[in-house]
Amino acid sequence: MKEKIREIKRRFFAMRNGIIADSYRRAGASYKIVFGLTLPQIVEIAATFAPDADVARWLRNNTTTRESVLLAPMLFPREQMTPAEAAEWIETSPTVEAVDILCHRLLRHVPEAVDIAFVAARSSRDLTRYAALRLLMNLFPASADTLQPLAREELKRECALTRPLAQMALDEINFLAEM
Repeated sequence: MKEKIREIKRRFFAMRNGIIADSYRRAGASYKIVFGLTLPQIVEIAATFAPDADVARWLRNNTTTRESVLLAPMLFPREQMTPAEAAEWIETSPTVEAVDILCHRLLRHVPEAVDIAFVAARSSRDLTRYAALRLLMNLFPASADTLQPLAREELKRECALTRPLAQMALDEINFLAEM
């Protein structure tokens, strides 16, 4: 495991982009370390490694480094993700970017994804509720029956973070209903 982590860190360092990293920092990135890698670069790194739960967990726990948090869901074996661990990863996701990648790259492939989203939707934390909506949007249109009432409920909260996503979900559902 240590060798894989060393190689990942080496790749982060080799691909670093100071201009992008500075942009993230100026935008208020909450990470202590930002290499400035783009999503395609992170995907490229992920493609060179076999799924490994231990490496993915180590990366996920390395919350000071943006690229570690984003790479972790790409390396976690889908069949090993439990609802409890998924809930923990959602609850501890530090940014919208991390949530989007977590939901798209990993959680939508977990058989209990709808249940995971339903639990997240009951959170008092805005970003966790955002994750619930994002996960269900990744499962759309199959998730429409679950997504619609949650999106309506979220619109009533008038949360600046979740409102645009909730509205987009309802617009998509209405569009499909008109066909």
